[in-house]
Amino acid sequence: MTSTVPERRLALIHRVIVPDQEHPKEYAILVTDRRSIFIRQKKTRGNFWLRREISYGTALITDLIPKTLEDYQQTSVESLTADSTNIMVHHEAVISLAVKKEEQKPRKYDFFVRLTMRMRREEFQVYDFEMNYRESPNSETMIKFYMVPLGAYFKPRRQTQTRETILREYATDALEIFQKVLPAKIVAY
Repeated sequence: MTSTVPERRLALIHRVIVPDQEHPKEYAILVTDRRSIFIRQKKTRGNFWLRREISYGTALITDLIPKTLEDYQQTSVESLTADSTNIMVHHEAVISLAVKKEEQKPRKYDFFVRLTMRMRREEFQVYDFEMNYRESPNSETMIKFYMVPLGAYFKPRRQTQTRETILREYATDALEIFQKVLPAKIVAY
């Protein structure tokens, strides 16, 4: 008789934004010992706001409370992977994971935001991850996601830390989670 070891839920990354031609999509990432499941979040804001959040690296609408790992304990991993709006990536299928620091190009309508940041001597350094993985033996896929924390994460830290430090720590925390479950040669920073 063979017993199967249940899949362990290790961590939850509260929020990432995946760019898309039509509109950016918000996901939470449930990381288990076998796979990462990008859980599609209910749309809470318009495309304009999501694109600005990718540019600025922080939630502009701050009233959302992030779900916790415990919130997903009641939901089976199978039901999450069966939902077609979610994205599932097996850890053994990951070819590479690269972390990049992308400085956004200024736009005319960002003038006042840029002016404010210059006066505060801060920069918008948004971290993005590029994960390449095999969907099948002959098919490789790349998913790019921006590390944009929710206001509930960002606001309390803003009292004592700079925007740059908060964004770096949010990205570093996610990177450490992936380093624990992916083979060592996969992750590049």
